[in-house]
Formats: sequence, C-alpha cells, structure tokens
Amino acid sequence: MSVPLSILDLAIIGKAESARDSLQGSVALAQRAEKMGYRRVWYAEHHNNSAIASSATSVLIAHIAAHTQTIRLGAGGIMLPNHSPLVIAEQFGTLETLHPGRIDLGLGRAPGTDQKTMRAMRHDGSESDRFPQDVLELQGYLSEHTRIPGVEATPGKGTQVPLYILGSSLFGATLAAALGLPYSFASHFAPDALQSAVAVYRREFQPSEQLARPYVIAGVNAIVAESEEEAQLQYRVSRRQRVARLLGRERHYTDDEADAILESPQGQQLAQMMKYSAVGTPATVRAYLEDFARHADADELIVAHLASSVESRLGSVDLLADVSTPVPA
Repeated sequence: MSVPLSILDLAIIGKAESARDSLQGSVALAQRAEKMGYRRVWYAEHHNNSAIASSATSVLIAHIAAHTQTIRLGAGGIMLPNHSPLVIAEQFGTLETLHPGRIDLGLGRAPGTDQKTMRAMRHDGSESDRFPQDVLELQGYLSEHTRIPGVEATPGKGTQVPLYILGSSLFGATLAAALGLPYSFASHFAPDALQSAVAVYRREFQPSEQLARPYVIAGVNAIVAESEEEAQLQYRVSRRQRVARLLGRERHYTDDEADAILESPQGQQLAQMMKYSAVGTPATVRAYLEDFARHADADELIVAHLASSVESRLGSVDLLADVSTPVPA
C-alpha cells in the first residue's frame, strides 16, 4: 500500500456471540494486527447498542494494551460531550503512563447514542456546543499548561497524549485545522463530505506543537475473503447487521425483514452510509484501497473490517495484510 493501514475495531457482537466473545476477539485482532504490521487499532465509544461491545472504551484499550507489546491503540473516538475533559485526561494519561508511546486519543462531538440514552447519561445535548473549548481544556491537562488554574490531571500532566479530531463535516475539519491537530474523517459511515472536508482541512491548517503539517486519516469498510462469492455473502450479512444496529434497538429483524428494509428508501440511505466499502479478494480490495486513498487525499487509511464473526474478521485482517506492505511508522 502507498499509505499506512490501521484498523477501526467496532467490537461487533455477532449473531451467535456474546459480549465476552467480542472482547476476546478484539484482543486477538489487535495481536494479529501487531504481528502483521498495521500502524494502530482504534475503538469507538457507543452506548445502548446490543451489537457493539466498546462502550467502556478506555477500559477496553487498557485490557488490549496489556495483551500486546508495540502496536498503537486508541479511541476513535471518545465522544467528549459525554465526559468531563479532566476525567478523560486522567484516563488516557493513565493509559499513556502504563503504555508509553502507544496511546492515541481521537475526539468526537457526537453523543454516540440516541436521545433516550443521552438523558440516561445525564446530559441534554447542549454539551456538544462546548466541544472546541473542551478539546483545549483536555489538551491543557495533557500538557504542562493547564487552562484551569489549580487543576491538574494526575496521571496526565506532561504525557502529551496525541489528540486527533474526528468528524464527518466541515466543522471538524475547520477545528482540526485551527488547532493544528490530525483529522480523521468518518467516511466509513458518513461519506458525503469527505473530499470537501479534507480540502478545507488542508487549506486552513495551522502548524502546532503536536503537528507541523496536515495529516488525514480516512475511514473505509472492508471485507476480504478467499473468493468474491464468500466476500459478497459476508457483505450481505453485514448490511443486515447494520439494519439491526441502527434500527433494531426495540426489536429483532429477521433476514427477510432486513432485506426488505434495505430495498426501501430508508434502506437506500443505509446503503449510502456504506458507500466506501472494499469487498472481495485480497487483490480486489487492495486495488480499491489504493484508489480510495487517492480519492480521499489521505495520509493513512483506517479500515473497519465488517465480517460478521470474530473468525471472519481475523481472516479479513490476515488476507489484507498479505497483499499490503504498510509504510513503517
């Protein structure tokens, strides 16, 4: 590959799997990624979703860091409106102290859940308006210069955990550029503004202590299998699971019901979310990712392997690595 490859582990709980199965699979996936030369593995904060096991993101990172040696691990991302900047600084300062040089902190301003769950988490949505200020406050806690006199993060102060701004719109691009931070675009589920956001970020970027020049990570889905037929079969299963994750909080959908939804106008919107998906044999997927990296003007790709079981995801990771030579970190 012409750019480094990383992994976004969605910690999916498969149809016949438990949360424990998913978390054990995440450990195995990170170990495999480390062995195969991927640059980093990130985990996303989601709440009240029975198909995703990464809700306690920092706890998951700690567990996986203890079972790996060298690969970078991080949040892609922590939804900062759900937390106080001080608490996140303490959590990720602790992670960096225990695993120096291996921890990333990606930050998003979405709640990562629905309105009902937001109320259960004790906030009303207005917290997102403070996102830029909260990022600066968090950055201060992780540096030597707290922005709140008399308040410091321990551990955290001086750890310089690298921050990344996550986004799917021009807002995140503009903020990342103004703060001189790397920008990770969520094109694996929100593809529409990819090129315009990256262009704004690169044009408006201001160098900072953390970063001298723009750095873009673009998200992309992938299912890699030995044959096209197997890859397409797994992709159909993944699309059905997407229906269950996004629409099925109150009920279970059969395969026929999920397929019917995917054929509806609502289903077409779900399909558009997965616009950037590389599905097929290793050679097919590698060619797609090379083209996508140029299309996205990306310095790095972070790949969400969508296969429906832990075993299939591990296979997808292996097959992609076999034909990809990531650029050394």
